[in-house]
This record gives sequence, structure tokens and C-alpha cells, in this order.
Amino acid sequence: MNTGQNKLNAIAFYKTAFEGNPEIAVELYIGEEYIQHNPAVKDGKAGFIEYFKRLAQEYPQKSIRFVRAVAENDLVAMHTHQIWPGNEEWVTMDFFRFNTRGKIVEHWDTIQKIPESAQHSNKMY
Repeated sequence: MNTGQNKLNAIAFYKTAFEGNPEIAVELYIGEEYIQHNPAVKDGKAGFIEYFKRLAQEYPQKSIRFVRAVAENDLVAMHTHQIWPGNEEWVTMDFFRFNTRGKIVEHWDTIQKIPESAQHSNKMY
């Protein structure tokens, strides 16, 4: 298992989909099956494509920055900083499971809006 390549592929997959090309992301980076755990996205490849196409139409000005990615065995974890219309900032953590051929087959995530104030001066990313 090539954890370094899996990490690069997870970033490329997410970036490609986030920037409005989910069909290409699926074609290049997803395996035969795709199990989705985000309750806002339908399971499978078609559900993933539908969700990201809608986001691209509704929010074309969104942006993403990849803060860090960590790979271990068949998993890649990513920490991102997203900016949406109205300058809403979000922190996401995504987890991808890869098959033995280096294709993504499962996804989990969590997302949190960055609050305007905090009880400390640490950044969320």
C-alpha cells in the first residue's frame, strides 16, 4: 500500500470535486464501490456527483485550502479550511479509506463553522 500516493490522491480527488469537476474526480480516484457516511450526501458515486455538481452551481465562489493530510495503512485524514460566500469560514476533517488498488472506497467527514470568538487565541487549523 502506497500511503504517500494515497495522500496525494485524496487531496487531488477532493480538490477536483470541490472545484466543480466531480465526474472527473470519480473517474480518476474512486473504486468500484463508494460508501458515503455524510448524511447530507447520497451513497455511491452518483450521489457524490450530484452533491458536488449542486455545490458548484449554488456556490461557485467557494474556496478550499488543504491544511494537512495524514496517511496510515488504508486511511487518509485531511484537515481543510474552506471559505464560502459571505466569507463564512469552515473547518473540515475528512477521512478516506482506500482499496488495495489505491482507489477511494469509503468517506467520513465532519464540518464546523469557525466561530467569531473563542475562549483562546488558537486557530482551528
